[in-house]
Amino acid sequence: MTNRYDSDGAQGTYEPGSDEQVLANRLGITDPNDMDDAELMLLEKLYQSVLVEHLPDRRLTVQDLKDWHRRWLGNIYPWAGDIRSVNMGKGGFFFAAAPQIPRLLSDFENGCLAKFTPCSVDGEGLIEAIAIAHVEFILIHPFREGNGRLSRLLADVMAVQAGRMPLDYSAWEAHKDAYFAAINQGLTCDYEPMKHWVRQALLE
Repeated sequence: MTNRYDSDGAQGTYEPGSDEQVLANRLGITDPNDMDDAELMLLEKLYQSVLVEHLPDRRLTVQDLKDWHRRWLGNIYPWAGDIRSVNMGKGGFFFAAAPQIPRLLSDFENGCLAKFTPCSVDGEGLIEAIAIAHVEFILIHPFREGNGRLSRLLADVMAVQAGRMPLDYSAWEAHKDAYFAAINQGLTCDYEPMKHWVRQALLE
């Protein structure tokens, strides 16, 4: 059976009895479906806290992202909130090399987050801001697990900061190959394909 990610090192340890389908965790969960349920329940709590109760109406930082990750997954994984120490790929595509992540996150904070948050633009400006931030975060893939879902929380915070509703990601789910292709285009700083998907998610 193919693993969801290819990795090695300390963060690549799997829970005994999980057939290398579930990462080693504090709860002893071995079934991928049970882990999905646990992660989803905790993600809903994080969304309630970040988007509803304590929306950060200010410039966001990399520390915010680390804190969100730790608050979300800290009861499951001992490394929650820590930058990944292993190289990772998905579907033959490899994300940023682990040793490069600190530098890339610094660039992300001083570039994307400083430029686009707090997000006060609308229309095409908002679409561009979310598209660039989303692509760059995914390409860095700073955490061992949960990067896609955390990147969506970031996009939703940006949208709500701008006075909009959280995004509707149904089109992304229905067209995953096109979505991943749009991420890939970001390697050459071509954000137009992702702007298409952000536009759909904001309008639907």
